Amino acid sequence: MTGFSAQWLALREPADTAARHAALAADLVLRLARQAGGADREQRIVDLGAGTGSNLRATAPLLGPRQSWRLLDHDPALLEEARAALAAWGGEQGMAAHAAGARLILKGPERRIAIAFAQADLAADPAIGLDSIGEDAPHLVTASAFFDLVSADWIARFAAQIAQRGALFYTVLTCDGRDAWHPGHAADGEIARAFQAHQARDKGFGPAAGPQASTLLAEAFQRQGYCTREESSPWRLGPDQAPLIAALAEGTAGAAAQTGLLAEETVSAWLNARRHATCDIGHADLLAWPHPARPLSSG
Repeated sequence: MTGFSAQWLALREPADTAARHAALAADLVLRLARQAGGADREQRIVDLGAGTGSNLRATAPLLGPRQSWRLLDHDPALLEEARAALAAWGGEQGMAAHAAGARLILKGPERRIAIAFAQADLAADPAIGLDSIGEDAPHLVTASAFFDLVSADWIARFAAQIAQRGALFYTVLTCDGRDAWHPGHAADGEIARAFQAHQARDKGFGPAAGPQASTLLAEAFQRQGYCTREESSPWRLGPDQAPLIAALAEGTAGAAAQTGLLAEETVSAWLNARRHATCDIGHADLLAWPHPARPLSSG
């Protein structure tokens, strides 16, 4: 699987947090409390492709007072970054951090978060790590900016594994291809087509779903008897986010160039125009839950 640097993840985290769909997150909070058997019961959560822990930092403050997270990533260096970053974040949130074996415990007056970290080859097995919180299945499986990297086949197998456990599923910031740069440029269409061709390349999970990922996820969970709700969560990047825009433009141009579909001067001209532009980058958030007729997993 293609890796991401801690620097890139840190650069995008504020935009990610701002873009999340608030009403969908509120829906998750209510459903997770019910899934766990009550708002005060421990909530068991698995985070896929966790990187440096940004999904936990954005989601945990919304959830119940007792949380147990398991962060899975293929890159052990990112998991070490996550451990340090989450300990520092806990302090900022008024929670003391201490180690309990391999786990990190964040504890404050109103919240206790236990965090386990595991290197995992998710491409080899969509179910890896799902049943590793004690002997109990998770109440929630979540991810951020992950599923556009995986294949349609992987998504189908993954949804079947989640449904087998009766867990909730919540993912945010899946690329949906609805990008717009301002002002317009003559090469925007060509760049977009080349970038999407690059997105579809195998990232270690088979041909990547790219902008179709959220739709494929919803369909896969619906086939498993789940209900789904999808909401838009675009980045709205203005002049105050120039470093992120520049990095995004360079990454987009680089990916487009790698396809060989465009002349070098076309890519170069587009990149020069885009380093100081503004843009909207399309994403989707998705929540899936077992149909009410299905039994909830036990707390």
